[in-house]
Amino acid sequence: MAIGLLGRKVGMTQLYDESGAVVPVTVIQAGPCHVLQLRTIERDGYEAVQLGFEDKPRRLAGRSARGHVAKLESKRSRRRSAGGVEALAKAGCEPQRFIREIRGPAGDLAVGAQVKVDALAEVKSVDITGICKGRGYSGAIRRHNFSGQRATHGVKKCHRALGGTGASAFPSRVVKGKRMPGQYGNVLKTVRNQKVVKVDPENNLLLICGAIPGPNGGYVVIRETNMVK
Repeated sequence: MAIGLLGRKVGMTQLYDESGAVVPVTVIQAGPCHVLQLRTIERDGYEAVQLGFEDKPRRLAGRSARGHVAKLESKRSRRRSAGGVEALAKAGCEPQRFIREIRGPAGDLAVGAQVKVDALAEVKSVDITGICKGRGYSGAIRRHNFSGQRATHGVKKCHRALGGTGASAFPSRVVKGKRMPGQYGNVLKTVRNQKVVKVDPENNLLLICGAIPGPNGGYVVIRETNMVK
């Protein structure tokens, strides 16, 4: 069964374990998530559960977003019904802000059901995916942790410069993949095998050991890890 959840990063704090040691944790508002669709091998070629997180006001949602979660009458739908085409089941909820799929068999889940944080109560470690903070156009020292040039003899006004990038007479060009200044951050990142410290079903909170990608308030996808223990 696919075990996963969508959520929003709240921030970081710390807890004390049984031995009195400090454990840094990230607080995630995980769920509740609506089951919007179920992917099947017969119809889609793969198995997955499509989840939606956080209601979106209808005045801000387009017709396609509203029709994704509830049945809307249209000429096309009436023609398909007259032709004997069975319409897919709808969740019957509000339009969702954040929609992602969790690969794997659906198990007992059905369209319209809710997945809450207690689904991860027995899970020991998770993989968390989010978009890391964008840092704009950055130099090689900040982007790739280069040490920079010397601050003494022979270096003038270029202490944080990249340095030589060529390859002499052969191949007389910059080799592909050379670490250089450029866009830093704002990419999809996944942290693997993060320990679940605490699950709070009453407040829909999940506490994860360590840091996770993204700013406070950023959306994340939480999956049960498949790393070998």
